[in-house]
Amino acid sequence: MANDYIVKDIALAAYGRKELDIAETEMPGLMACRAEYGQSKPLKGARIVGSLHMTIQTAVLIETLVELGADVRWASCNIFSTQDHAAAAIAAGGTPVFAIKGQTLEEHWDYLDKSFMFPEGANMILDDGGDATLYVLLGARAEAGEEIIPVPQSEEEEVIKKQIAKRMAASSGWFTKTRDAIKGVSEETTTGVHRLYDLHKKGQLPFPAINVNDSVTKSKFDNKYGCKESLVDGIRRATDTMMAGKVAVVCGYGDVGKGSAASLQGAGARVKVTEVDPICALQAAMDGFEVVLLEDVVSTADIFITTTGNRDVIRIEHMRQMKDMAIVGNIGHFDNEIQVAA
Repeated sequence: MANDYIVKDIALAAYGRKELDIAETEMPGLMACRAEYGQSKPLKGARIVGSLHMTIQTAVLIETLVELGADVRWASCNIFSTQDHAAAAIAAGGTPVFAIKGQTLEEHWDYLDKSFMFPEGANMILDDGGDATLYVLLGARAEAGEEIIPVPQSEEEEVIKKQIAKRMAASSGWFTKTRDAIKGVSEETTTGVHRLYDLHKKGQLPFPAINVNDSVTKSKFDNKYGCKESLVDGIRRATDTMMAGKVAVVCGYGDVGKGSAASLQGAGARVKVTEVDPICALQAAMDGFEVVLLEDVVSTADIFITTTGNRDVIRIEHMRQMKDMAIVGNIGHFDNEIQVAA
């Protein structure tokens, strides 16, 4: 299908391709898969919906899946994380992708819906945070007569409910048909895995799921060292602020918190940690960080980063006590760790 994509600017494709070429040298595992299995096409017949951060590294993954025989359609799992030049490069290469940095929530769920629109229907999901899985399963329950999200608790829940109703009106029975065709899902992040376990516990997970997140090569490396690389870079890109000498508070000291604290410490910040788990709190103390209560430092710190995967970690009453121009950020999957709407 001509122009079966939505990206910010397709003219960014050449720039994206240059970074893709560099990234391939840093991702030998995927390149080895191409070399070993590119001829045999073990993924032939797989129609994969991808809902994962549309970055340069993801672009290498997408092209590997295609090289191994899969048909792929892609949407970002986060409204802010897309690298527009990466999306453009993938679109220019012929793979449908629907992702723009800064897309609205309405666009986010509409783009996810578009990623399912294979002529023969999707049969696999590659998920990050569980949005694609949630969309199909909630929609199928709605088609079965269940009142889903009876009282939306957030703007996003309102958007999800409207998008499901829109698809049901356009294609009666689509969710149930799609659910029944899915052979399995892989889930990349902690929050999405929690969603899957909850669905399984309730008997609402109708297809196999692979827990990628708890692989040690993911949780012990990406969560810690990936965040160590990316946090300070993200703050600098967003604020152009020097962190040396500033007081930074990291909320949570799991693997993501450990990487985040090390990132800020490496930038010269004086790092303090909040943590409810006594073992993780002791690890923070023995790593040299002061363990504090958020309420005790909220009025004096300069930077606050949430890493917990829980909601309402930083609330409106905390923000009212913060310094003017304090930096507040979330490196967990969902931004409801911070009461943004408040």
